[in-house]
Amino acid sequence: MTIKTSLVWFRRDLRAFDHAALHHALRQSQAVHCVFVYDTAILATLPRRDRRVDFIHASVAELASELRQLGGDLIVLHADAAETIPRLAAELNADAVFANHDYEPQAIARDAGVAAALTRDARLWFSFKDQVIFEKDEVLTLSAKPYTVYTPYKNAWLKKMRAEPACLAPFDIEPHAASLAPPRAGTPAPLPTLGELGFEASNLAELAIPTGMAGASQLFEDFLPRVARYDVARDFPALKGPSYLSMHLRFGTVSLRYLVRTVVDLMDRGGGGDGAPVWLAELIWRDFYAMILYQNPHVEGGAFKPAYDAIAWETGPEADALFAAWCEGRTGYPLVDAAMAQLNQTGYMHNRLRMVTACFLIKDLGIDWRRGEAYFALHLNDFDLASNNGGWQWASSSGCDAQPYFRIFNPVTQSEKFDASGRFIRRYLPQLKALGDKEIHAPWLVPRMLLEQKNIILGRDYPEPLVQHDEARKETLERYEVVKVVK
Repeated sequence: MTIKTSLVWFRRDLRAFDHAALHHALRQSQAVHCVFVYDTAILATLPRRDRRVDFIHASVAELASELRQLGGDLIVLHADAAETIPRLAAELNADAVFANHDYEPQAIARDAGVAAALTRDARLWFSFKDQVIFEKDEVLTLSAKPYTVYTPYKNAWLKKMRAEPACLAPFDIEPHAASLAPPRAGTPAPLPTLGELGFEASNLAELAIPTGMAGASQLFEDFLPRVARYDVARDFPALKGPSYLSMHLRFGTVSLRYLVRTVVDLMDRGGGGDGAPVWLAELIWRDFYAMILYQNPHVEGGAFKPAYDAIAWETGPEADALFAAWCEGRTGYPLVDAAMAQLNQTGYMHNRLRMVTACFLIKDLGIDWRRGEAYFALHLNDFDLASNNGGWQWASSSGCDAQPYFRIFNPVTQSEKFDASGRFIRRYLPQLKALGDKEIHAPWLVPRMLLEQKNIILGRDYPEPLVQHDEARKETLERYEVVKVVK
């Protein structure tokens, strides 16, 4: 099938290589226009200083430059995407619009509306798998049902990946770049500034977070020599253990196929130690949660296991005060507070700490997991609905393959185990830096005289604990009793 003119709509896939929609459009079309829309429907929900908008802004500029080097251009608009894409397709006299799948419920509804509008105009809509390796119904149980437990899903995923190596093959762009349409006016249009989009610069540059395709490449090159120890280093927030690629995966400045292909090749050559398969398993979690969201859209706002919606969470002014203290890192538990400080200051939180802070909010403070989920959604640089929801439902025990409700993290034990020297805590809670390595995990247990010698007064320099963990644990077990009754 040959198409005269097509339009490729970039969304969460901001790269000019190994891009499914762009590849297919170039192969099937005589002229391919490219567009990115700063969607007002999304931007309106964000704070005026948002690191994600900064990241997207820089990455879009890089994408535009890359496309121009290939002989094309990137049309960049600030509008309601659902209304603008059909209108732009008509303006360009495009016969078809190409895009990559998005699995979030609102995005699915948006794309269905765009596809319907294009059909009414006698134009075509094509959408492709790109942000996951396997999607929707591609990995099923022997009874042809979606998996709800991760480990058997992972095993089936790995088996399918080995049986179908083409799933990791790159969608090349350069060999077909001659089909890219040059800038419409002969010269590239200027890109909108952050100010024109209604935003101010965040502290993204100060944090030295690399953006775009080049930034993703830089991070992956730095991580590969460390991947062999990923299994050991990944749980310790003070160590440089993670790849730090989550934001790039979220916005598609890196190809998941490339990451998986590279680490699988490394393993097949006998490299990667014990860490490579563990990191690969983390990438598979992304596919798993994307599949769960697609198959169970009710998890957006509701428990995967409906019985858990019967739990009575704390409400009212006291609960609001507890939630505010958690958000602001004033719980009195140093590891929790340091983790929240990291999130608030940088937009990043170590994965181990996401579990610790979520469990604390839900099972120590008795706050509805959805409130924490929404806070993370607003502040995480790498916010992804499927992964964020999956993580919070895991912590609340309401999700698929979640931790048992009676498994309740002790924030002090977690601190002693994963930040034994207090290095991470001292970085984000400098007011506690004078405490010893054993004292820093539970300052309220340190004799008052010793605290005063270190110029620390609880309630002035650092808060008293909001709750006593052992008492909170008992209350949580009682709170979850309703689940047994409902079941």
